[in-house]
This record gives sequence, C-alpha cells and structure tokens, in this order.
Amino acid sequence: MSFSNVHFILYKPQLPENIGACARALKNFNFRNLSVVSPKISFPNKKALATSVGAKNIIQSCKIYNNFEKSIKNFNCIIATTTRIRNKNYKYISVKNLKNIDYRKKVAFIFGPEASGLSNHELGYANYIIKLPTNPKFESLNLSHSIIILCYELFKLLNKNVKKCSVSSKVKLVKKKDLIKLTNFLLNSLDNIGFLQPVEKRKIMIENIRSIFMKMNLSEKETRILSSILGSLIKKKVN
Repeated sequence: MSFSNVHFILYKPQLPENIGACARALKNFNFRNLSVVSPKISFPNKKALATSVGAKNIIQSCKIYNNFEKSIKNFNCIIATTTRIRNKNYKYISVKNLKNIDYRKKVAFIFGPEASGLSNHELGYANYIIKLPTNPKFESLNLSHSIIILCYELFKLLNKNVKKCSVSSKVKLVKKKDLIKLTNFLLNSLDNIGFLQPVEKRKIMIENIRSIFMKMNLSEKETRILSSILGSLIKKKVN
C-alpha cells in the first residue's frame, strides 16, 4: 500500500483559500497528489498559496484540468464524496470500509463544489460513494474539513509506523508502592480527625478513597506535590 497511489481531486472549487487548506491537509498526512478541475477562479493564486502555509509545493505541483473525464481517466478506483443519499443504485461505503480498498492500485477521492457538491453526473463515474457521518441536522462540511478527515483515516490505514500517543519517556510515573504510601498517609490522617465515620461505613469509605487514588496515573513529581498539599491541609485542620 502506498501514499503515492492516493490522489485527491477537487471538482469546480470556488474558493482559493479552500484549495490552499486542502493542500495543507494533504501534507499533514503525507499525501501529495492534488488535482483541480475547472476552478471557479484563476489558479494557482496568492490566496491559495497563503493558506497552504508549508504545503506550497503541493499547490505548485497541482494538476489542473478543464474536463472531468480527463481528470479521472488514469485511475483504477474512484471514490466520490457526498453529503446527500441519492435515489440511485450507487455503492455506498463508510469510513470503516476504506480498509477494503486496494491501495496498490491508483485511487482517487473526488470532492465537489463547496455550494452544491458533486452532481449525479459526476457520481456516476465512481466505484464507490462515501458519506462522512455527521450531525443529521447540520451535515454540510467545509471542503478542507472533509479532506482532512479522510486524510486522517487513510493515514491510519497506510502508515505502518504511526506512533501511539504515550507519556514522554522523561516523565517518571509513580510506582504503586509510593501511591499506596500516599493513600495510607491520607487515610491515617483522615482517621485521626474523625473523618472515617460512622463506623459501619468506615470500610466502604476506605475502599472508595483507595480506589480513587489507585486509578490515578500520576507522575512522581505530581505525587510529591499532592502529598505536600494533603499534608498542609491536614496539618491546618489539626491545628
């Protein structure tokens, strides 16, 4: 599977700023193939370059067509986007179905004009139609937002080296023994000020308090800070 086999086609885009934002979205997720068909404005232009920020190379290498069929003729699979279910026998797929696409072949995702989207004419060329799940009372997405959602989903599928989000290696997480020590200190202090009352509820109160602390994913530094805070509060309470 290859990022280079995935292309994004903007059909009759109306705003240059959106084209620039789309280019930026592509580069965020390691894609680089962008085509524009019959743009409403002269393209490329300064507004598109400005909103592309660090993705100017994608704008500059963008292919421009004045004919829809020419823009799609070299692809093996066409996936068109829509916000509306049509009364046609199209093959609709969801984001989950993207994993079933063969990305060893040339695949193109097509996006329609901001105001109207793709017509049935353009949808008729697609192998599949994809509709992103949105609030049914407000389904319309900005062009660049639609692209970035799909880019993100495709990136997860194609990138085998995606790093899982985790705590920095520089952060030392507290060991359970130190968390138990902190919890016991708190429980003993609460017991001394008569908090763990009445007697018949003492056991469940201790279990609940211990459970709260054991679920915490604290660092050693956070544990020291919390210990100091609790110590100061309890000392003040005793005095």
